[in-house]
Amino acid sequence: MEKFKVGIINVTGYAGVELARLLHRHPRVELSSITGRSAAGQKLADVFPHLAEIDMTISAELGEVDLAFSAMPHKSSAEVIIPLVERGIKVVDVSADFRLKDAGEYPKWYDFTHPAPKLLRKAVYGLPEIHRVEIAKANLVANPGCYPTGALLALAPAVKEGLIHSDIIIDSKSGVSGAGRTLSLSTHYTEAVDNVRAYSVQGHRHLPEIVQELKALTKFSPSVTFLPHLVPMSRGILSSCYATLKEGKLGKKEGKLTDLYRDYYKGEPFVRVVDKPPETKQTWGSNLCLVYPMVDVRNSRLIVISCIDNLVKGAAGQAIQNMNIMLGFSETDGLEALPVYP
Repeated sequence: MEKFKVGIINVTGYAGVELARLLHRHPRVELSSITGRSAAGQKLADVFPHLAEIDMTISAELGEVDLAFSAMPHKSSAEVIIPLVERGIKVVDVSADFRLKDAGEYPKWYDFTHPAPKLLRKAVYGLPEIHRVEIAKANLVANPGCYPTGALLALAPAVKEGLIHSDIIIDSKSGVSGAGRTLSLSTHYTEAVDNVRAYSVQGHRHLPEIVQELKALTKFSPSVTFLPHLVPMSRGILSSCYATLKEGKLGKKEGKLTDLYRDYYKGEPFVRVVDKPPETKQTWGSNLCLVYPMVDVRNSRLIVISCIDNLVKGAAGQAIQNMNIMLGFSETDGLEALPVYP
């Protein structure tokens, strides 16, 4: 069987190295090119000893590939992707550079003017559970952010079925790897350990992405409060989502809510509706999203808790899931691994 050649731009970040780990065992592709400007010329195994089985040298430039993953930081990613798309190479962008449809949002949230507004309209938001059909036809897929992935999968059934009012609160807690490998005081061991910290309290840059996709689900204008927290663990995101239920939609029939969620995600390979609150450890190293919906009967409030591994379903795993759809593979190819425990 002929394999498709794929490449990773910026393999030296957390998302990039996780892509390398997962793609190495993928049955339908060959990882043929990896780049990393700071490590160009070095063996991948010298930079990441746990990947010693992958005998590749990190290059400064991407070689010939059928599909490229860009794990560059925002702004830099768009600059390398534009010429690739012009050459007809399929791209999955793990950065934020093509997630927002409104180019005017980029100066506000990401501090740069988008260089290709027309390409934003062609890019497909890569949440397969919502945009699978569009992803299959796409040449450029914008991989969702880690926080939006967990929050949107938690809220999509309730929004789509018109169960809730527009005022939504999303409280999310992420492991330190979500901040990337770049050194900073807040992710220094002695600052992060034994500590929980709220940040971006005036508005996190993933907020417009969440609002955009909730609006796209139905005729719905959500008012979203999104508050992220940094917690002292390496991986994982737990999101607790709250919204007031519309009168008469569910009442006190909590079982009906669970059935609704299970029907909505029926056949989805990576979303599991569970019977008790999930924990981040239950998704470690996997492409799963665990979702637990419930009704706070006393306050007529919907509560949905979701868990993902921010580096897999929140980044590299979802990127490969999108690649599988784009290239016509089985959606689960290369992503069948069970979670790691403990």
